Amino acid sequence: MTASANTNASHAIAPTAAGPTALALATLQALRAELGHAAVLIGDEVPERNRNDNSSQLPVRPLAVVRPADAAGVSAALKACAAAGLKAVPQGGLTGLCGGARPEDGWVAISLERMSGVQEVDSASSTLTVWAGTPLEVVQRAADAAGLYFALDLGARGSCAIGGNLSTNAGGNRVIRYGMARELVLGLEVVLPDGTIITSLNKMLKNNAGFDLKQLFIGSEGTLGIITRIVLRLHGKPRCTMAALCAVDGYDSVLALLNAARSGLGPLLSAFEVMWPDYWQVVTERARVQAAVGQGHAQYVLVEAQGTDEAVDGPRFQAWLEALMERGLLKDAAVAQSLADVQGFWALRDACAEFFQVIGPHISYDVSLPIGRIADFARDCKAALLACDIAGRPAGAGIESIYYGHIGDSNLHLVAWSDGLSLADQPKAQMDATIYGLVQQYGGSVSAEHGIGTQKRKWLGHSRSEAEIALMRTLKSALDPQGLLNPGKVI
Repeated sequence: MTASANTNASHAIAPTAAGPTALALATLQALRAELGHAAVLIGDEVPERNRNDNSSQLPVRPLAVVRPADAAGVSAALKACAAAGLKAVPQGGLTGLCGGARPEDGWVAISLERMSGVQEVDSASSTLTVWAGTPLEVVQRAADAAGLYFALDLGARGSCAIGGNLSTNAGGNRVIRYGMARELVLGLEVVLPDGTIITSLNKMLKNNAGFDLKQLFIGSEGTLGIITRIVLRLHGKPRCTMAALCAVDGYDSVLALLNAARSGLGPLLSAFEVMWPDYWQVVTERARVQAAVGQGHAQYVLVEAQGTDEAVDGPRFQAWLEALMERGLLKDAAVAQSLADVQGFWALRDACAEFFQVIGPHISYDVSLPIGRIADFARDCKAALLACDIAGRPAGAGIESIYYGHIGDSNLHLVAWSDGLSLADQPKAQMDATIYGLVQQYGGSVSAEHGIGTQKRKWLGHSRSEAEIALMRTLKSALDPQGLLNPGKVI
């Protein structure tokens, strides 16, 4: 998953609402007595990090932050909030871009930062049981140390929490082979809004005993319950990685290359990343990332394959690529000769993390579209954004945009900005209306892997029917009749 990082530390704190009631303060003091002083921070004790997520909004002053050590602590916190009528928001690594973990004035933040670590590695079942606050990179390293592989990977791996990854059903770089986050989960422990603990730490691939309840909570962004422990599915560790950086003459060739990779590489295919020329120019000329393929091509594609035997899979990958060159499908290509080369190829794709330093303030978008129509969408979207009239700007100045994405899993990322404007002054409302309006026309989704939160809530109806949204609200009402857990998010 590629989303540009930014910080809100320099923003002023938003004005606070009316002060807390005596009942709220008494409830929090009682909770502090139960869980310990360090577990319940009230008022000015709330750290800066718990006042916002990474969604480019003004930070606020939540009433308190509760930092439980286990599911029982989360249960106590939610019961206390229910008793006092306090709204609560679960927080993990706070790397989300859509406001899902952002509190509001008078809310209680329930941070899982102390619920971090690996509880069990089960090599026989190829599973890892972890606390929800565990950073993704810690999960990856634990799997690696056990001789296994956890497939979910994204740029914020060092700071995002695995529970948050599940709450948004994160995708990342290797969805084309391993699927979204929900495909990597076998069991969950969840605390419901009323404090009920549901423990179903299943390790079995096959378990059809009734409803698959874990799916209610994966992707629901902490609105139906708080995930506390997770049984993750691991895979065999790849023994070799092959990669090629390819240049083609248009999107039809991108589709042909994707089909050739699926058929020629089969299960070895692990990533298929496409970069448009505007993106390529920014990362190679402005970010000065070294590229093994030159300028002037219509599309650039990073193809990665993971194998089990370098002596067999390496030559197979090379032969597959050579055959495509002979067919004339590729206009240029570079093949990684070492792990350093693989990392160098990925540096081009990961350079979007530096866009705030390279292109200045901008807004990042994450959408899904039918694979065959992505190029048409990118063309129409770029033209529509450029045609926007921006208040206070010269006619025709428009909105700049660049395009890139995973593509093999339908996911397109784009970055939009108006030169010379601060982040707060970017014409986001016009960007949203233009981009999401076109997403609707093209039959796509306004969120591929970043969730809905508050930032995309207005646009949910562009991708979900009224009946679907009504069913979501029915589930919310059933599990959270008081409407206290992360209200106003998603639906």
